[in-house]
Amino acid sequence: MRLFGRHDAHEAPHPLRQIKLFSTLSRREMPVVQALRHERSYLAGEVVFDEGDDGEAIYAIVSGEVEILRHDGGRQQRLAVLAAGEVFGELALLDQAPRAAQARATADCVLVVFFRADFMNLLETHPKIASKIALSLARHLGSRLRQANAGQRQDGHL
Repeated sequence: MRLFGRHDAHEAPHPLRQIKLFSTLSRREMPVVQALRHERSYLAGEVVFDEGDDGEAIYAIVSGEVEILRHDGGRQQRLAVLAAGEVFGELALLDQAPRAAQARATADCVLVVFFRADFMNLLETHPKIASKIALSLARHLGSRLRQANAGQRQDGHL
């Protein structure tokens, strides 16, 4: 830490570093990803995306909280409540299928959005960075799948 003068950018933790999906990126790689991000703010109760919408982006929570809901018959079922550092809508990076659930802010929140088109471009321009993100995404999806399977086993469904 310097007491006088300007601080180097690498001295402070990068805001994207708190998001697990980007935690393996180096200080040199982080600005490339930072340039692709879009920041959005949502008020409590505001819908981020609806079930059935086109999946065009992945979201990361910088602050606040988001719930994931699915319509089951005539009622909404809460699938998850996510907080800062977590990602959702991740399948949008892999396919262009419609959203399987609704995402809604449960508190005022700030989200970082990465569009699928930008990720595809990153694969061509910075394949090493894209592969690190893809590997983190695969680990994340694997973890969610294991949790879902464990929950189904507990409920006697598997």
